[in-house]
Amino acid sequence: MSSDINTERLIFRKTPAFFHPYIKLARLDRPIGVWLLLFPCWWAIVLSSGGLLHMPPAAWTVMAQVAIGAILMRAAGCIVNDLWDRKLDARVERTRMRPLASGEISVRQALAFLAVLLVLSLFILLMLPGLAIILGVVSLLPVIAYPKMKRITWWPQLFLGITFNWGALLGWAAVTHQLALGSLLLYTGGIFWTLGYDTIYAHQDKDDDALLGIKSTARLFAGKSKVYVAAFYGLSLLFLVAAKVAAAPSIFTPLLALLALLQLIWQIKTWDMNDPQSCLKTFKSNQIYGWLILFMLAA
Repeated sequence: MSSDINTERLIFRKTPAFFHPYIKLARLDRPIGVWLLLFPCWWAIVLSSGGLLHMPPAAWTVMAQVAIGAILMRAAGCIVNDLWDRKLDARVERTRMRPLASGEISVRQALAFLAVLLVLSLFILLMLPGLAIILGVVSLLPVIAYPKMKRITWWPQLFLGITFNWGALLGWAAVTHQLALGSLLLYTGGIFWTLGYDTIYAHQDKDDDALLGIKSTARLFAGKSKVYVAAFYGLSLLFLVAAKVAAAPSIFTPLLALLALLQLIWQIKTWDMNDPQSCLKTFKSNQIYGWLILFMLAA
């Protein structure tokens, strides 16, 4: 598979060349990661408010704040990941042109950019209630630890799920100033969702990973990956529906859950685990699933 960087994208054509290495480093040209980080936050905010029609103005403000925070923290997470992996990335076809791996950006420049992102993220976080601030600070632990997991466990996708879905807890606390059963069910459902979509994503690099000794659920499950991904997706939807029923049941829930289920079935049916382009396309389609779940929770 060729490099995952496409400099023909609009963001590169509309910005000065000086910013391009930092855009690549922060993955601002590939926003799917922002959506996958943001959806659990929005799910929690909408559901803890009792649905879209019941959301107070303060909840809409939090929606905007966590959106900005998701952009900043996803960028920060990418930098931490690339700092850990810069030598490995240089040996993988898909990632060898990333700024740190190629030498386009120095470690010192990356650390300075990371510091700016973290300061801005802290500014956003301090606008939230106390419990949400505590959860935001604690979330840095899995963010820092995650890149190391692919070296020590076959389940790095599980640790990504723990990291990427933290917003289900933070978003709930930002609105209600507490945690509840619904937030824990959302968080669990999000973790299973990530286990599914990141296993699909990891199949892009399974050959290079095998050569480099990098572990992943894609390598662990191998030819049985579709069975495992289907199971993870099924558990994801089950927990998310349970969260909706526990917090704000609606007559629309079964219909909207069915639409989300059909999207997951489409993923499993059309995904070719031996085709990197199919893996990437299927992975990106999870943005649709995220929206469908949001509509289900907002009803």
